[in-house]
Amino acid sequence: MAPSLRALRRLGERYPALLALLIQLSVTLALAATIHAMAQVSTWRPSWLAAGLLHGLLAASLARWLGLSRWWWWLNLAFVPALLLASGAPLPSWLFLVGFVLLLLLNWNSFGERVPLYLTGAGSRRELASLLEQRGAHFSFVDLGCGPAGTLLWLARRFPQAQFVGVETAPLPYVIARLRCLGRRNCRIRYENLWHTELSGFDVAYCFLSPAPMARLWAKVDAELPAGAWLVSNSFDIPGVAPQRVIELDDWRASRLLVWEKSGAGG
Repeated sequence: MAPSLRALRRLGERYPALLALLIQLSVTLALAATIHAMAQVSTWRPSWLAAGLLHGLLAASLARWLGLSRWWWWLNLAFVPALLLASGAPLPSWLFLVGFVLLLLLNWNSFGERVPLYLTGAGSRRELASLLEQRGAHFSFVDLGCGPAGTLLWLARRFPQAQFVGVETAPLPYVIARLRCLGRRNCRIRYENLWHTELSGFDVAYCFLSPAPMARLWAKVDAELPAGAWLVSNSFDIPGVAPQRVIELDDWRASRLLVWEKSGAGG
C-alpha cells in the first residue's frame, strides 16, 4: 500500500469528518476540471443534477476505498445531489445552516472521539436481549454512547427489573435520549464521556463505537469491569483479544455481536 494511501486511511480512522470533507473537495475539483476540459472539445454539457449524481457516486466510492464507515459513504453520496435539489426549491438560505448544525450536533463525537452515530438495528436488539436473558431478571447494563437511546429504552421495557444507564456527549442525541427516558425508573441517561464512566458497578457494558477507540476501551474494561461481567461490542473487535462468543447477524451491515467475559484474574 502506498504511503500516501496509508496516511489517508489513518486520517480517516482518527478524523473521519475531515477525510469526508477532503473527499468532497477533491471530487468537486476533479469533476469541475473534467467538465471544463470536455467543454473545450465538445458541445455536450451535463445537467447540474447529472453532474451532482456523478459527484455523489465518485465521492461515495472514494470514501469506501479509503476505509470510511457506511455512514460516511451515504453522506458523501447524498450531500451534493441534495444541495442541488434544494437549491432549485424556494427554501430560505438559513435552512442550510440549520441542517449543518443539526448534522454537527448529531455527530459531535466523530470529530473528537472518532465515533460517528451508529444506530443498533432490530436484529441486533433481539440478539442482545437473548444474551441478557442469560443474566436473569436482575442485572445492571450500561450503553457506552447510547445515542438517542432507542435500544436502551427498548431493553428497559423488556427487562423491567434490571437497571439501565446510557452515557452520551453528542448534544442532540443526549437531549432526545433524556426526553425519551423520562418516567422510566429503570433507565437513566447521563451527559458523560464514556472514558469518565466508572464500570465497576455494571454487569454488562454495551458499545457500538468504531475501530478507533476499541484498544483503549479494553484497557478500561480490564481495569474496571468486575469479574463475570460482559463487554458486548456491536461489530467492532478488540485488536489482539479474541471474544468468547461471536453472534453473526444477517443484516445489510453484516453486523456481529462480540462478547468478552471478564475473568477474575484480569484480561
